Amino acid sequence: MRAAALYPAAGALLLAGLAAAPAGGTPGAPGTAESRGTAVAAARARAAGLDFGACPGETPAQMRCATVSVPLDYARPDGRHIELTVSRMPATRRDPANSKRKVPRQGALVHNPGGPGASGLNFPMIGVVPEWKRIASAYDLVGYAPRGVAPSAPLSCVEPGKFFKAPSLAPVHPTEAYKRERISRARAYARGCAERSGGGLEFFNSLNNARDLDVLRAALGESRLTFMGGSYGTYVGALYATLFPGHVRRMVLDSAVDPDPAKVWYRANLDQSAAFEDRWADFRAWVARHDAVYGLGTTPAAVQRSYDTAGDRLRAHPANGTVGPGQLQNTFLMAGYYDDFWPSRAAALSAYLKGDAEPLVRLAAPSPETAAEAENAGAVYAAVECNDAPWPTDFRVWDRDHTRLARTAPFETWDNAWANLPCAYWPAPRQRPLDVRTGPGRTPPALILAAERDAATPYAGALEMNRRLAGSTLVTERGAGTHGIGGGPNACVNAHLDAYLLQGRLPGRRAACAPRPEPRPTEPAGRDTPDRDALKG
Repeated sequence: MRAAALYPAAGALLLAGLAAAPAGGTPGAPGTAESRGTAVAAARARAAGLDFGACPGETPAQMRCATVSVPLDYARPDGRHIELTVSRMPATRRDPANSKRKVPRQGALVHNPGGPGASGLNFPMIGVVPEWKRIASAYDLVGYAPRGVAPSAPLSCVEPGKFFKAPSLAPVHPTEAYKRERISRARAYARGCAERSGGGLEFFNSLNNARDLDVLRAALGESRLTFMGGSYGTYVGALYATLFPGHVRRMVLDSAVDPDPAKVWYRANLDQSAAFEDRWADFRAWVARHDAVYGLGTTPAAVQRSYDTAGDRLRAHPANGTVGPGQLQNTFLMAGYYDDFWPSRAAALSAYLKGDAEPLVRLAAPSPETAAEAENAGAVYAAVECNDAPWPTDFRVWDRDHTRLARTAPFETWDNAWANLPCAYWPAPRQRPLDVRTGPGRTPPALILAAERDAATPYAGALEMNRRLAGSTLVTERGAGTHGIGGGPNACVNAHLDAYLLQGRLPGRRAACAPRPEPRPTEPAGRDTPDRDALKG
């Protein structure tokens, strides 16, 4: 998730705002129309199966694609349906350590990459990566585009050509005039989502994403689901385990969100903004340790001054006419998600301050070629988060909470607020978040993976997920902050992932792994001879 939480001090005002928000019920418990509709849709999907054929675009020949039909509204399984696109790479059945040894197939591993708004259609191609080959030998790797994500009944809220506003500002302490401008933009965006959705906007929500998973499970011919979710995908998995406990085989939740209904999603976004401040500090400390390479300052405070200097220059003179403070902030936000991005960001900032804007422009300038995909992802993000739960409808609540938080966490707080502000003016009915939890023995134990300093999904969320899913195991990468750790460079984490998916073995209630090595610095590009390879993000 870009933004998924808050502080008790703001509780009274927050609750007053939430009370005014329109909300529906929480349809989904056994016996409801939605649960009966899911059973009907799953039975039909099992009977129909999936007709796999060529995938769109350039994909490996072994990867095949199909569509599965799901009800737009599960309370009306005979009503309007939408098609979800599914991709699959068959299990190789070959032991990567011994090509002559046949590996028993264990079924399909379905993956949801999170977002909300991200597509998992390319997931099956990960099977060629060395860290994934053992899993790919035993499982069909299955990805899909969740509802709303192109090409699965894609949502849109604005014309893609108007989605990127560049250059843009990113004030950490916005003026009243700027706030009024962003309120106007949020209202217009929410209206656009309703106008361009073609009806049925309220049905693009997390509960329906979980129900879609059960229909996909049935269409794949699986009696029980083996699932891996990342980031927001962990919430979809947790909802699935709560709604369909008897349909779970194994479940990996990588970088878990906080499933507490009180956190979904306004408070979760505030928690995230606070955590990004810590990760921003981690990045600045790393840059300061490598001042001999980057020359941005020998202390985190000095690195901050270098960053602020760049922001001031870009405000006055946007680089290439398209990179302003907003694009700078978005680019460096990615350093909060992934350590691997630290060298390229530091190198680009260093080069820019020395007079070479090209590396920064290459990283930060909006790309017209990706506008449609980015706009679609933003529309799905807004629809799911706004539909899932009540939000404060009085901007004074947002203003008080974010002003308070920005005093100690200025880096991402207001930018996160603007990303979510359409939810204050959302035109569709809201859900009440489900009380996610599983009872002892009701579902197989899940494996939860988390980096201790993950900002996108703060570590407290993984602890809460561990408490709510009975029998689950939490594996922590200590001292690390990269978002998404399964199948990456940490051999300890991967050993736990392989043992669970391949053998069903878990290390107990809690386990810890040492952190991955810090990234190595790369030399900044010079004005005349930019090192393009070293600066790839």
